[in-house]
Amino acid sequence: MATLLIIEDDQKTNEAICEYLGSAGHMVIPAYDGGEALELFHGSSIDLVVLDIMLPHVSGLSVLHEIRQTSTIPVLMLTAIEDEYTQVRSFDEQADDYMTKPFSMVLLGKRITALLRRSGQAPLPQTMTFGDVTVDFSGYTAWDGAGRIEVMPKEIDLLRLLVEHKGLVLTRSQILDDLWGVDAPIIDRTIDTYIKNLRKKLRLDCIVTVKGIGYKYEVQL
Repeated sequence: MATLLIIEDDQKTNEAICEYLGSAGHMVIPAYDGGEALELFHGSSIDLVVLDIMLPHVSGLSVLHEIRQTSTIPVLMLTAIEDEYTQVRSFDEQADDYMTKPFSMVLLGKRITALLRRSGQAPLPQTMTFGDVTVDFSGYTAWDGAGRIEVMPKEIDLLRLLVEHKGLVLTRSQILDDLWGVDAPIIDRTIDTYIKNLRKKLRLDCIVTVKGIGYKYEVQL
């Protein structure tokens, strides 16, 4: 789960974004003007910012400039302004991504997931050990002390996806879209079956069910 600061002055848009991202397992903090946003940013531990440009009191570009004085966390600009000059200025101020309104909530969620994945995370190793089981992601194989474990390529892909998003809750829909594509004729409960098989075959206790939402990979310290 990541903590996201949603800076958007339109209340309905802000609430819709917070509801969608909250349902994906993130902690969301709403802000409705630039001054409030900066106070929340400096007073909280934020992992990513979604930032509108046209804000009361302090503009989005000024907020971005202030954030970049002390932090390199991902910032995604979300605005109705489409002109090239504003986009160039945003990237000059070190924005990480730029989306224009109207926007797809699903695409927003995917871009946020991608930004979180890239921010300060090491590349996934070719092999990983889970208890007494070793998984080779590139070779799509798994084994333990007794030898090879029969595991399906899609099960390896699912495990890889969860590991890449360690600590973040992935909904069944997000998993389906990532592994099978948006238009695939696969139902949500298929994911439950794959998770059940992974846990049984590889004896995994690190895949956590988040009731009513989806699954996440979580390592107990």
